[in-house]
Parts: sequence; structure tokens; C-alpha cells
Amino acid sequence: MNKRTVLTLVALLVVVSLAVVAVRPSNPVASVAPQLAAPGLDEGTTPDADGVPLLDVAPTFDISAPIVGEAVAAVSFDGDVRSLPQTGPETKTVLRELELPRNLRDAVTAPDPVVQSADGPLAMPAASVSFKGLYLQAWGAGWPPDTHGDVGPNHYVQAVNTSIGIYSKTGTQLAAFTFDTLFAGTGTPCDANNRGDPYVLYDAVSGRWIVTDFAWSSTSGPFYECIAVSKTADPVSGGWWFYGFVASSNALHDYPKLGVWADGIYMSANMFLNASSFNGVKVWAFNRDDLISGAPLRNVAFSLGTAYASLLPSNVRGAMPPAGAPAYFVSRTSSALRLWKFSVNWANQASSTFTGPTSISVASYSTPSGRVPQKSGERLDTLGDRLMSALQYRNIGGVESLWVNHTVAVGSTSTGVRWYEVRGMSGTPAVYQQGTYAPDTKYRWMGSLAVDKQGNMAVGYSVSSKQMFPAINYAGRLVGDALGQLAQGEATLIAGTGAQSGGYNRWGDYASMSVDPSNDCTFWFTTEYYETTGNNWQTRIGAFKYPGCN
Repeated sequence: MNKRTVLTLVALLVVVSLAVVAVRPSNPVASVAPQLAAPGLDEGTTPDADGVPLLDVAPTFDISAPIVGEAVAAVSFDGDVRSLPQTGPETKTVLRELELPRNLRDAVTAPDPVVQSADGPLAMPAASVSFKGLYLQAWGAGWPPDTHGDVGPNHYVQAVNTSIGIYSKTGTQLAAFTFDTLFAGTGTPCDANNRGDPYVLYDAVSGRWIVTDFAWSSTSGPFYECIAVSKTADPVSGGWWFYGFVASSNALHDYPKLGVWADGIYMSANMFLNASSFNGVKVWAFNRDDLISGAPLRNVAFSLGTAYASLLPSNVRGAMPPAGAPAYFVSRTSSALRLWKFSVNWANQASSTFTGPTSISVASYSTPSGRVPQKSGERLDTLGDRLMSALQYRNIGGVESLWVNHTVAVGSTSTGVRWYEVRGMSGTPAVYQQGTYAPDTKYRWMGSLAVDKQGNMAVGYSVSSKQMFPAINYAGRLVGDALGQLAQGEATLIAGTGAQSGGYNRWGDYASMSVDPSNDCTFWFTTEYYETTGNNWQTRIGAFKYPGCN
């Protein structure tokens, strides 16, 4: 192919990118096309195994000085959310994935020495609660749903692109509405241009709910993180504070992830200039006292170079970390986890520090190179290039640990859930235990894990194959089980009865496992599935606990 031909093809791709213009387009279309190629292509770009173009970006390793952001004013909402219009988005669109550069895709093939190829005794507890969550036809804005949720003392709050649902713990839907309906008065795109990537946290430190997504009016920026903070533990009638926070004047903060820490709420995101070209990763700390009181929101951020992407902030459950402990951030490479430490000083924000990374060696594995098959449906994205939500922190009897998972290839026929427990963060961090859960040739992916107050772990995920419709399963281990083993086996939350079809490919992009703060024992999980073959995705919310945890 000569240079003129290459330039012509590049021009055509740019035209296509401009036509769809945004990752979450401002004018979604009812007639949906297959997933679009990544933006920002140049002559050095080549496709990966699935034909998705990868970007060539020269990596940089710079970490900026602390960026002390301007305090953001809050807007008060004192009403009952049941008074809001209880309707979802009318239009649907495929949400275009922004691809990471080639050097961050970690395409590697290596033997996996920690595969768990035999199942446990099938002792996982059955779900005590299982009910339908939000679904595309009534509440979704497109594909994928980006399902996320968390549990509080009396409620479960779930979010998808671009709606919020509030449920009792027995499954009654108390309220449901869009982000555009909820937000008002900020004078920002949060009031009417919410685009997705939602996140839900219950902050047990303050007893408040935090629900976020991103918004913008133009792909030239600015780009906003829309932050809603409940005024009480009651998300229905207790009132909310709204913040329209500028994440960047010119770069979309894609894949934003949040975590609760002792001294604030932390966030990370991959940055894309004009919602197109990769520009590294950015991390933030938000002041909790401001968030829960409606005071102008103080914030501190750091920008990292393009050598890094997809960091997850630590999310504390149960006992707090030692006084003064930094918030931890972790990402992955093909052979290691990377650990950073964020120490914020709210009295002198300019003295805050973000240090690292420290490399933590892990067992070898292979990156998924293809997509997940389903019975009578299209092949699905694994999102296997990054850690999956969330990075969970536990302090049990003074023993600190971080837990996280991601998807890996198992041989040439399936994928499994690789999980880690890391200890020694205050000194020399190292993997204490790790494993890849793949007891058969089915595809397991899109996982999320959590740990209860005793140290028992559970991970939920999607599972599929050519012979089955995607199901929602979960597996786990007790604290006394052999290291590296999900020895309690596997259970099914719900068996799907349909497949996704229509050329969408996107699945996830994430799921959510959390532990009930009322007893610190009960696990709650949510992700997507299909009841009938087509494009109307469903979500499920379920709960279970190990019998010995009380």
C-alpha cells in the first residue's frame, strides 16, 4: 500500500470519527451501528487481533506537581427523588470505546502457573436476594450499560448509562430517574448532557451516598465529573448536594473510577485530548468534609505521563487504615502490578504528594486476544487490558491488604478471572496470594470482587461459551482456605436465557461487588445479562453471605 492510499484511508477514518464525534454522542441515534473504530489514527497504526486499531503513543513518565483545583460550589436539592420524572432516556446508541495505546495494551502470551483448573466442593452459598435491576428498554442510553452499584444500611443504589435506580434490600424499586433529571442548577453540562460511565459509592465513613458520571457539551471541552452527594444515609428523601466539577478543560476523563478513603474520596481516569488522543492518566483527591456539608469542594490532582493508564484507587471497607496512611492506586502491566501512594494535605494542598510506582511481580499470564463467544450471539469484548473495578482495601486485625482482579486468557479456548491479594503496602509490597479461576473451558470475564470482615472473598463475573447464553456467576474462598484457591467453588446468580446480538460487541464495561455495611458480611453483586436474544440488556442485583460470618 503506497503512502497516498494510506493517507486516503486515514482521512476516511478521521471523517468517521468526526461524524460520531463523542465517546458518548450528544445526539444518540435510534438505529444503532456496530462499534466504531478508535479515533486518532495515524500512519503507524495497525489493528489488533480483533481488527480494532491501536494507537502508537510515545510513552512519557512525568508526574506533575500537585494541581490545586479551584473549589467548586455546590447546589442543594432538598426534595424527594420520587417527585422527579420516573422515566429513562428515549434514544439509544453504541458507546464508542476509546482504545489505549499499543504500549499499554500488554499483548503478551505466557504460561499461567496459578490456574485453578479444578473446582471446589460447590459450597458457595446461594443468593438470599435476587431481583431485576435497570434495563435498556426503559432506563438505558446504549451499549454497554456500565453497570455499577453499592449497598448501604437500608438501600441498594444502582447506576447504568445514564440512569439511577434506588431499591429496598428486598428488591422493591423505590425510585428511578436519569442523571439529567437529577442534576439541576449547577450551570454546567451536568444539568442536561450527562454521558455515562457512572459510579456509585456508599461512604460508610460519613454515612453518605456518592453517585457520579461525566458530562460535556463539546468534544473540545471542558469535561465535567458530575458528583451527587446525599445529605443523609437516605438516598430517597434525605436530599442531595450537586457538584459540576471540571475534570479537564480539553481532555475527556474516560473510565473514571472512585474509592473511599479515610481522608477523602479519590478518583482516577484515562485522559483523551478532545475525546480522541490518549494523554496519560490523572488522579484526584476530593475533600470529604466539603462533599457532605455542601461547602465549596476542595480538590487536589496529579497528572501522570502516557506510560500509565487505568489506575484504580483503594476503596476501604470495615476498619480504617492506620492514621496518616496514604490512599493507594494500582494498575497492571504484562508482568507486574504498579503501586502508587497519594498523600493529601488539606491544610496545605500544594504540599500533597503522589509517589511511585513500585513494581510488584505477579505470576505470568496471557492477555485475551479475542472476544467471548455466546450461544446464538455476537462475540463480546473482554476489556482484558486493565484491572477491573474495584481495588478493595481491608485492615483485619492490623493486617492490611489490597484485593483486585482482571481477565486473562486460559490456553487458546477460554478466559478466566485472575485475582490478587497484596500485602506490605507500608513497607515492601508483595503478592501474598494469587490465582486464575478457570475450572473448565467456559469464558469468565468482567469480574468484581470484595472481602468481608473475616477475610472471606467473593468475586462475581459473567460466564459464557458457544454452548450457553451469558450467565452471572460468583465464586469465592474462606479466609482459611488454601492460598490461591477459590476453594468454595461456583454458584449462579442467574442463568441468562438470551444472547446479545446486532453488532454491538460491548459488554460491561464493569460490574460491582460490595459488602453490606450493616453487618460487614453480606456480599452484593450487580452486572448485566439477557433474558431474550437481541439488544435489550437486563441487569441483576443479588446478595449472599458465608454461613460463618455473623
